[in-house]
Amino acid sequence: MSPFWQNVLRFQRDKIGPWIGLRNAIGVALSLAAGAAVGAVPSGLVMATGALNVSFSDSYDPYIVRAGRMLAASLVVAIGVFAGALCGNNNALVVGVSAAWAFAAGLLVALGTAPADLGAVSLVTLVVFAATPQTPERAVLSGCLAFAGGLVETALALALWPIRPYGPERQALGNLYVELAQLNTTPPRPLHPPPASSESTQAQTMLSVLDREHSLQAERYRALLSQAERARLALMLLGRLRIRLEREVPEAPGIALFDHAFAIASGMLQEIGDALLADRPARAEPQSLAHLQDASDALRDASEKASPEPAALLRDARYQLDALAGQLRSALDLAAHASAAGAFDFARREAARPWHLRAADPLAILRANLSLRSASCRHAIRLSACVALAEIIGRYLELRRSYWLPMTVAIVLKPDFSATFSRGVLRLAGTFAGLGIATALFHLLPAAAGVEIGLIGLFTFLARTLGPANYGAAATPITAVVVLLLALNGASPASVMPPRALNTALGGAIALAAYWLWPTWERTQVYEALARLLDAYRDYFRVIRRCYEQPDVSLAAEADRARTAGRLARSNAEASVDRLTAEPGTSPERMHLLSSMLASSHRLAHAMMALEAGLTTSPAPARPAFRKLADDVEFTLYYLASALRGAKLRREDLPDLREDHRALGQSGNSSTERYALVNVETDRIVNSLNTLAEGAFRWIG
Repeated sequence: MSPFWQNVLRFQRDKIGPWIGLRNAIGVALSLAAGAAVGAVPSGLVMATGALNVSFSDSYDPYIVRAGRMLAASLVVAIGVFAGALCGNNNALVVGVSAAWAFAAGLLVALGTAPADLGAVSLVTLVVFAATPQTPERAVLSGCLAFAGGLVETALALALWPIRPYGPERQALGNLYVELAQLNTTPPRPLHPPPASSESTQAQTMLSVLDREHSLQAERYRALLSQAERARLALMLLGRLRIRLEREVPEAPGIALFDHAFAIASGMLQEIGDALLADRPARAEPQSLAHLQDASDALRDASEKASPEPAALLRDARYQLDALAGQLRSALDLAAHASAAGAFDFARREAARPWHLRAADPLAILRANLSLRSASCRHAIRLSACVALAEIIGRYLELRRSYWLPMTVAIVLKPDFSATFSRGVLRLAGTFAGLGIATALFHLLPAAAGVEIGLIGLFTFLARTLGPANYGAAATPITAVVVLLLALNGASPASVMPPRALNTALGGAIALAAYWLWPTWERTQVYEALARLLDAYRDYFRVIRRCYEQPDVSLAAEADRARTAGRLARSNAEASVDRLTAEPGTSPERMHLLSSMLASSHRLAHAMMALEAGLTTSPAPARPAFRKLADDVEFTLYYLASALRGAKLRREDLPDLREDHRALGQSGNSSTERYALVNVETDRIVNSLNTLAEGAFRWIG
């Protein structure tokens, strides 16, 4: 099966959300039931439309983020209802307003997934209500009803906030600790992303909303995240040290001590994660920390008896194990909600660190993307033109139910090839399936408002539960919902099917044709994604080298920010590569080369994180040779990023990193001094960068 069809048919089980589907279905059904109860079914339909559209902004995000996004969605949907209903009588005005709204919605892609989804939902709302023109007074009332429906969905999504105010944050932290516990059984692999990366990113994102909250519980969660990040670094370095020791001295007695310490730490991390997930106090065995201390003492004894090379490794391991024991001790206290003054003071001290990456100014981002060089701007222009064309065709040809035409364009047309074509295919298939199912149920079941409202709730549940896993799983029930909503308003499904099918097919054809005529191929975007990844790694490495060169200066906050930015850039680069895989014309050789470059970048990230972890062992001051190598590492990353952006670069322009490392190895006694870690990890950096550079030259060439 081709990568494109694999992408179309992929069903992501981890994205199934039954609780979201249930509360969204209740919100839509309640809106309809309220209208039916007071004898105002059309008003209930408007409320249900607002609730349905706002439901797509619901998620498992922290409550405060969820509340802000859903309230914003309620307001924007209400404005869309009002604007569409008000200008629906004037065809030229509808085309102009729809085109302008589509451009704004398309440009919101530059701000991320959530703003882009909000723009798409509001655009769909606008074109739907433009098909039912109303008087100004009625348009205002419709907007208010849609806003009320959105508030119903928002209230249901936030219902548990007073009971479980930090539920999503605690869930993210619990997942991170459980994943860290698995490092004992799944040691880090150099050519893969650092372990627990996705869980760490999710926890960072979740807890970033607590930055301005200074309650004891919020501070405790921030401190738990800080300890998890530091424990992650320590575990990664301990794993690397064990591999080195086993490779260089297979019979070394310290290897068993590593395994014993890993098993103890794994159990403690698992207990912390389970306690957070179950919302209960953590209860670690009292002797666990004592056993870790015994393992540390045994490593000290082993290092004193070993030859110089393994002795240096064992000393590094002992320092990391001592640091890990302290991190676990603090994490256990915090997870148990201890009220001891020491744990409280520790939480406040850790919470004062500005660890998270702050968002950039949205207006500055949008301003920067107002250029044809921006994929977001090109998407906005393409979407605006297609929506305007769809409105013109539907209105001037007087097609029945013509609003489905621009609505399909708004839903199908996305910034990248794979999403556009997969959505087009799934939209068409889901629409025809949904029309058939809804029509059959309408004729088989009794024609009663209660039955129709129940079916609408059921299909809403299916759409919101299964939709995130596969778009086709949402298109079918959503189509059924629309048909049943129209039936509740008096429209026969038999009269709905032909125009719905025709307009959906036309809208999909317009979207696909527009992308074929003016594509934004991922193969042109992947260069920038890789360049930004190298820029982020260069910033991260610069902070680490400053930590070694200025050991008396605390740069923990800068390191946290740089690490988070690097993680985000890596996620974006991997997503770009995934999209490229589904594009036609991408050869297996090119994909293999790109995968190799990503693997080299992962190895580079591992080495830099190990260097950062080594800072906890009070390393010796940086030597001049280290400064020279660090300069050239930064230059290499800068040159490679520039080359990916189109700058001319020759192989001989790059610094000789291998010669720099040879000079580093000859400076100082690496077997007895605290230079062993720096020597080994910089060797990995040099090797991964040289491999990455070779791949970049082949890719560009």
